[in-house]
Amino acid sequence: MEKPLLLCMFSFYWHFLNALFTVEAPQSLYTVELGNNVTMECTFPVNGKLKFGDLSVSWEKKEELGKDVYVLLKGEEDFKSQHSDFRGRIKLLKENLKLGQSLLQIMDVKLRDAGFYRCLIDYGGADYKTINLKVQAPYRNITQGVVSTGDKEWKLTCQSEGYPKAEVIWQNGEYEDLTDKADTSYETGSDQLYRVTSTLTIKNRTHENFRCIFWNKELQKNTSAILYIADSADDVLRTESRRFVGAILVVTALVGSVLFILCIRKASTSKDKRTCMANSSVNTAKLPKDKDTHDWRGPPFEEEELKYIQIEKT
Repeated sequence: MEKPLLLCMFSFYWHFLNALFTVEAPQSLYTVELGNNVTMECTFPVNGKLKFGDLSVSWEKKEELGKDVYVLLKGEEDFKSQHSDFRGRIKLLKENLKLGQSLLQIMDVKLRDAGFYRCLIDYGGADYKTINLKVQAPYRNITQGVVSTGDKEWKLTCQSEGYPKAEVIWQNGEYEDLTDKADTSYETGSDQLYRVTSTLTIKNRTHENFRCIFWNKELQKNTSAILYIADSADDVLRTESRRFVGAILVVTALVGSVLFILCIRKASTSKDKRTCMANSSVNTAKLPKDKDTHDWRGPPFEEEELKYIQIEKT
């Protein structure tokens, strides 16, 4: 009779003590972009100076089979049970524990990191809180394509990748909805990103703008691109011609710069030669002028030329 009574009293006081020790989560939802870092937080009462050796902290990702993210057991870190998904990417900011803060940092966030995490603290009592982590990958870069299939028919294509799955909306220049006429497909790779390809077929329209919009309903974000249908292949050829001419100008500028540098270096090594040539030019400028023919003539020119040749040979 005494034993059941003792167990009831122990159970009562255990729940009473745990009621005094409460773990809180200042933020229950965190949203982070793929590849960035995130720091999640839960708090607990310290009541004076922290006794590190009495503290145990556990962060766990809740799944069918729980994944240990980080474990601090009686003041000592334990990485033996840490799941391989988190190795090398987890850090607990231990300097904040004395303030009653358990700050878990996940670096280089992956899509698989999304989910619910449990922060459990054991320090004279035990309690936990659950935190939700969402990972997003916005559809920032859109690859565009405009192809003529003949008979004034055009295929407009927009392709991008991101997460979560996005809807593709098509509009013309007057913002008329053309989504029903488009064909959109979805693929997923090993990185779990959605690769979305959407194609719109248009007939008998030229010199008109069309817009494809990747709308992520879950994130309430969109990214758009504008496609233009040219009048004929000549427009495309002119564009390619401009690109070709631009490339030639760039190459010419680079070659010219190299030749200029080589000339400067060559000039610096032939300074004496240029000086002789300069002196020869000065002497030639002082030659007498024939009044009848208005040309430089006579023995002085031949003598100066001979001197110049002799200097060059030496």
